[in-house]
Amino acid sequence: MAMTTLDKKPVQSARTPWPPEITAEFERERQSPNGCVGQKLVSESDRVRVWHIRLQPGERFGFHRHVLDYFWSVLTSGRARAHMDDGSTVEHTYAAGETRHETHAGGHVKVHDLENVGDSELIFCTVEFLDSANKPLPIPDKVRGP
Repeated sequence: MAMTTLDKKPVQSARTPWPPEITAEFERERQSPNGCVGQKLVSESDRVRVWHIRLQPGERFGFHRHVLDYFWSVLTSGRARAHMDDGSTVEHTYAAGETRHETHAGGHVKVHDLENVGDSELIFCTVEFLDSANKPLPIPDKVRGP
C-alpha cells in the first residue's frame, strides 16, 4: 500500500515565528506562485514531470507550490526542516528509498521550503502527474535539464 505524506510523522514540529527573511520569501511566493517543485526538471512528457532536488548540508530549497498529484522518493538518508504554509516548522528524518504519495483536490495547494539540516547530501526525486484536479503551474525554461 502506498504511504502518503500524511503518514510521515515529524521528529520535531513547532509553531514559532519564522525569521523575517523566511516570512518575506513566503509572501513573495504567495504573490508569484512557484511551480518548480525541484531544482531541475529532468524529464517531462504529456503525462508527468520528473524533478530532482540535491541539497548539501545546510543548503535550502526555497518555497514552492504543489498543486498536482505527485510522489517523491528520497535517494539518500538524512534530515530536513520545512516551513509549511500552515505556519508550522517541521523536521523529518528520511531513509534512502522512502517514498510518499500526495494528492490535491481542485483548488488545494501546499507551499513549503526544504532545508538539509543533516550532515550528508540529501537527494529527492519527485514525479508530478499532469492530469490532476488542478492545472499545472507554468515553469521557466531555465529549470529544464539538457
